[in-house]
Amino acid sequence: MTSDHIFIFTNDNGKIADQLVEFGLKEGSNRVHVGQGTTNRKFYFENFFMEILWVHDETEINSELIKPIGLWQRANYHFNGFSPFGLCLVNTDETDKLFENAFKYQPAYFPEGMTIDILKNEYQPSFPWTFRLPFKGQKKNEIEPTNHRNGIKELTKVDFFVSTINDDNFTQVFLGQEKINFIKSDRIWLNLTFDDAKQGLVKEFEELKLTIKY
Repeated sequence: MTSDHIFIFTNDNGKIADQLVEFGLKEGSNRVHVGQGTTNRKFYFENFFMEILWVHDETEINSELIKPIGLWQRANYHFNGFSPFGLCLVNTDETDKLFENAFKYQPAYFPEGMTIDILKNEYQPSFPWTFRLPFKGQKKNEIEPTNHRNGIKELTKVDFFVSTINDDNFTQVFLGQEKINFIKSDRIWLNLTFDDAKQGLVKEFEELKLTIKY
């Protein structure tokens, strides 16, 4: 399975993304998720993008439409111990088993009938909120900047550090996957490895619970 993108919730209106710019990443487009109560700043790479996400409308994210998808729990990670991460998998036949009992979410910003499959992981809150978009395959990026000053190009590995690992359907589906791993740890954290870490460099972003290896 392959990561389409990963979001990281923040509580500073996205200002933390300035640290990523200082690190040498070129910022891409941003958007407001209409009706969902969130907005973002994004950083694109050759095969993936990273999304810094925050709540701009408390009423919307706690509305009758949005609250059932569990996004508000991720936004409140500072207080409830949930992971601030969201993992979007590329929609392929390989992911069908994982999402066979997924919650169907109809965003206001998608045409009617185009739903997002969601696994809230509310019983394993240190795991990421996991989802796939209705579009098959990975969308090609033709307009977003990917020429980063630090030379980073392609995501090659994702490691989520989680507090517990249950022997359930979710973890079973990921067994043997080389690109996405779940590792038991005493902290909730995310490691992203780019270009197989050929430069031999590491950068840590404490407030994002993120380490970048490149």
